[in-house]
Amino acid sequence: MDLQEAIPKSIATVMKDTYVYVKTDIMERPDIHFMVSKDKDEITVITKKENINNLKVLELVGDYKLIEFKPAVPFQTVGFLAKIAEIIANQGMNILIVSTFSKDYIMIKEEFCEKGLQALKNVGFPIEYE
Repeated sequence: MDLQEAIPKSIATVMKDTYVYVKTDIMERPDIHFMVSKDKDEITVITKKENINNLKVLELVGDYKLIEFKPAVPFQTVGFLAKIAEIIANQGMNILIVSTFSKDYIMIKEEFCEKGLQALKNVGFPIEYE
């Protein structure tokens, strides 16, 4: 599917909570967090701000809004994430990107979220709120 065709069919849902991006070295309760990623060097956790007391925090960045994208055709729309990143970058903002098997997520600073969402709407992304 062509990117221009996929965008209006790919729903973006803004999660209601505030999220943080945390570096830790121990993971005791992964089930309470949104996403946990581990490689040979570190453990990274994306979680609701209210959950940071359940982590040994080595480093933390926040406060983010988490936006879920359900691509119309996962794995087949060339440039999907690049387009999202370009739209946000053109507004002078940065994002963090994470993906699951069938969905993509961006984290955008809360203070810039509405500006970023408006830019996404302007190119045709349908926006929903949790």
